[in-house]
Amino acid sequence: MSMLLAVLVGVGVGLIVGALGAGGGILSVPILTYLLAQSPHAATNGSLVIVTVTALLSLPNKARRHQVRWQQGLIFGALSTLGAVSGRVVNHQLSEGPLFLLFGGLLLVVSMLMLRDAYLRRVEENRQRRLEENPDGQVSSAAVKVEDGAEKEPRSVNLFALIAAATMTGFLTGLFGVGGGFAVVPVLILVMKFSVRDATGTSLLVMIIAALVAMGTDVVQGSFQVDWPTVLLFTAGSSLGGILGGPLSQKARPSTLGFIFAILLVAVATVTLVKTV
Repeated sequence: MSMLLAVLVGVGVGLIVGALGAGGGILSVPILTYLLAQSPHAATNGSLVIVTVTALLSLPNKARRHQVRWQQGLIFGALSTLGAVSGRVVNHQLSEGPLFLLFGGLLLVVSMLMLRDAYLRRVEENRQRRLEENPDGQVSSAAVKVEDGAEKEPRSVNLFALIAAATMTGFLTGLFGVGGGFAVVPVLILVMKFSVRDATGTSLLVMIIAALVAMGTDVVQGSFQVDWPTVLLFTAGSSLGGILGGPLSQKARPSTLGFIFAILLVAVATVTLVKTV
């Protein structure tokens, strides 16, 4: 029965991730803990496996679309390794209560950031709709020129900000077993000046590196324990759900999907904090 539950829950998570485009690790950790009866530390280990497999399956499609910047992604991933190792060390030093209190807090922070992003997306969607409805197109032309100029203007990358962001991303991956896509994507956009599509594609490469390093750290320490049947069935279900959920994202506005995911995170964070306390 638990094996069937792992598959069904995995499909559900995959549908959400496929439709909303994020959240595999953030959702899998509390689900492995509260629905599939794993300890928090085992759940973070299992989540690293799920994140790695999911990213590996998604990367080829992004690469075929030329949406992966391999050189920059490898550099960012390499910079994240120190944080990933540190995160795993801290993970094993924390008891289950503090670990999940921190995790619940992280969920709330991410949900607030996603609400802000969804709001900005909605504003941009409404602006684009007004421009399309403008019969003479004068405002649309001016706006496009201004935006194009802003996008094409070269800007230097802040090396300190890049190192700090990569290290923190790796630390979150190691500490909580999450992919860190919610952190990697905005960092690649804001710090490394990527487009949104290049950022989402390249973030998969970064997540694979950080997750593999985090798992390798556990293997070296002899503390990498995973309930393989449950995790692999969960991963298989999640992969199937991701395939089925992908088309759903085409039927709703991106801002609407963002709002839904943010609300879902608030709910998961609330359950996590209440159960922990």
